[in-house]
Amino acid sequence: MCGIIGISSNKSVSASIISSLKKLEYRGYDSAGIATLFEGKIKEVKSEGRVDTLEQNFDLKNLKGNIGIGHVRWATHGVPNSVNAHPHSSDNVSIVHNGIIENSTILKKYLIKKGHVFKSQTDTEVIVHLITENLKTNELEEAITQTLKQLHGSFALGIVFKDIPDLIVGARRGSPLAVGYGPNENYLGSDSYALKSMTNKITYLEDGEFCIIKKDQVLFFNEDGTKINKKILELSSDDASYEKGDFKHFMAKEIEEQPNTVKTGIKEYVDKPNSEINIYNFPWKIDEINSITLIGCGTAYHSCLMAKYWFEELTQLDVSIDIASEFRYRKNRFKKDKLYIFVSQSGETADTYAALDLCKKNNMKTCAVVNVIESSIARDANFVLPIHCGPEIGVASTKAFLGQILILYILALKLGYLRNEINKEIYKEKIKDLQNLPGLIEKSLLVDNDIQAISSTFNEAKGSMFLGRGFSYPIALEGALKLKELSYVHAEGYPAGEMKHGPLALIEDGMPVVVLAPRDSYYKKTISNMQEVIARGAKVLLITNKSKDEIVSENIWETIEVENTNDDLLPFLLTIPLQKLAYYSALKKGYDIDKPRNLAKSVTVE
Repeated sequence: MCGIIGISSNKSVSASIISSLKKLEYRGYDSAGIATLFEGKIKEVKSEGRVDTLEQNFDLKNLKGNIGIGHVRWATHGVPNSVNAHPHSSDNVSIVHNGIIENSTILKKYLIKKGHVFKSQTDTEVIVHLITENLKTNELEEAITQTLKQLHGSFALGIVFKDIPDLIVGARRGSPLAVGYGPNENYLGSDSYALKSMTNKITYLEDGEFCIIKKDQVLFFNEDGTKINKKILELSSDDASYEKGDFKHFMAKEIEEQPNTVKTGIKEYVDKPNSEINIYNFPWKIDEINSITLIGCGTAYHSCLMAKYWFEELTQLDVSIDIASEFRYRKNRFKKDKLYIFVSQSGETADTYAALDLCKKNNMKTCAVVNVIESSIARDANFVLPIHCGPEIGVASTKAFLGQILILYILALKLGYLRNEINKEIYKEKIKDLQNLPGLIEKSLLVDNDIQAISSTFNEAKGSMFLGRGFSYPIALEGALKLKELSYVHAEGYPAGEMKHGPLALIEDGMPVVVLAPRDSYYKKTISNMQEVIARGAKVLLITNKSKDEIVSENIWETIEVENTNDDLLPFLLTIPLQKLAYYSALKKGYDIDKPRNLAKSVTVE
């Protein structure tokens, strides 16, 4: 959550900070602010709401200074308003912060006794006063190390000082932070996306490290204050991916990009001439792995659940899945022959990273399935499988979900073949089907008119359900999540067979229910479950695949048919109309589709 930018330059920085904050709004957009140093004073401008609101502030037009920090907020402590917006400043220090200070209440009491006066409801303001206090008796570096040791919790920090006007301090524990390099100026940012318009040369801070940034120099230190050297990475240039083009929203663009992103993913892992899957540099022997645990949050968790079905279908490995936020608080029984797979779009998801860190401390085998290969999870895992989707800006994940399940399917298929648990003929046939998938996704995208007509019914209902069995169940969960995220309509995903065990009580006349019933081995059972909800007055939207066989059911409200393929790959096609349903439902309500309320793209707090 929260976006941070800092610039030390030989020219005015406020316009560049505003530009970067607009790129960072996917990290938080309930308030925003900037602080610069000018003529020996800290100048601060903050506002509730979006960066556009901040930009209209009269004081911003007069905000001068060659050193500055900026912030977009996703509120944790304190309601979203201009007082709680970052930066937070004392007479001497100004700070932007991403994360949560868990011992802020204790520190606040200590600082109040020292005479410090607090203005906001935030935990961040504690850091301002703590550094101010520590600077009374320490030089800069000692004051920073002392302050960081006193803070419990997670943070990425950008700090400027009235009495040391030529530098910015950055510090990281648990939340991502990057340094960028430019001519006569250097940068601090919560990720490379905010910095990419200014530089492609990046260094990432690791946990416990801090840095001192000047316009012509960057110094790095470990948690004890000892100077260290860091590598500079050069990022590729793909600026076009960050623009909406002719699309009204990034989400619409990203839904339509899915045939190409899936094609790219297949190209990266499948040798087409030889019908072979190539997963290079796999660091373990195949007989060293006898079980798998898949770990993720939100949409990534649904990817894990989808993968569990595939691993069980294609291998004889023991497979379990875990919600990352629960994983490290249980008594896990770590096993040397288990592979832990961590799934995250951003690669910075705090709960998932914490689970990875626990596995690392227990010397477990770890694999990351991520979209950002420079991310914390990618850097810390033993092995990385990138999903190659390119930047995803819309907060509600679409193309990254398909990218995640694609790579997890490819891995399951390869492991099944290497373990001799599927034969060569089936393996080759499934690879052939996989290569046809992008074209089938492209055809399945042509459902806009049908979905637009249907979406009003979901908006008008007080709730809806999404049902599926087997491979379709994780997709039902994902469809319900998308509708909740974007339209703020209560929606629940269930295994279709579970309806009679309680949820059927919620069905009432006219309630919309999405039933995912492709013509797979679960089809007849799912249709029977569908009849149970129709009999109780539900309006059923049936999503199935094209077939010569008639649908063996009556009284269906609406039907949408996707293209046909083997059972393994039908989840990819079933996902498309559910993404469109959420999109058009939100569009009709006039909601902010790319930035739904209370949510952020990169969840970097627990």
